[in-house]
Amino acid sequence: MVGGFGISDKWVALILAALGNDGPHQARDDGAPGPRPMRYSELSRRLAGISQKMLTQTLRSLERDGLVTRTVTPTVPVTVTYELTDLGRSLQHMMRGIKMWAETHMDEVLAHREEYDTER
Repeated sequence: MVGGFGISDKWVALILAALGNDGPHQARDDGAPGPRPMRYSELSRRLAGISQKMLTQTLRSLERDGLVTRTVTPTVPVTVTYELTDLGRSLQHMMRGIKMWAETHMDEVLAHREEYDTER
């Protein structure tokens, strides 16, 4: 946890990135990049490996922290979407920076891990 909340949590970071449109093959309905609402099922597909329980818990936590809004549209069937709030969008620049750093330094980090594991 960073500063009392779980921004450093793996799933929190990935959900924020997905809602912020920072993943591969992500674009808004109009084709433009940027944050957009997403349905639960779409988030679940984009976040390979996340359980329904973990996705639900993480979305509730993000909603509680004011980073995500949950909108229920009374259609048949009911449509529920999740979207970054202004507070959530304010994290996007930082999250992009962390992502860029990780992509730039991944080989170096992996080399250090291998060296560490070999010495142990």
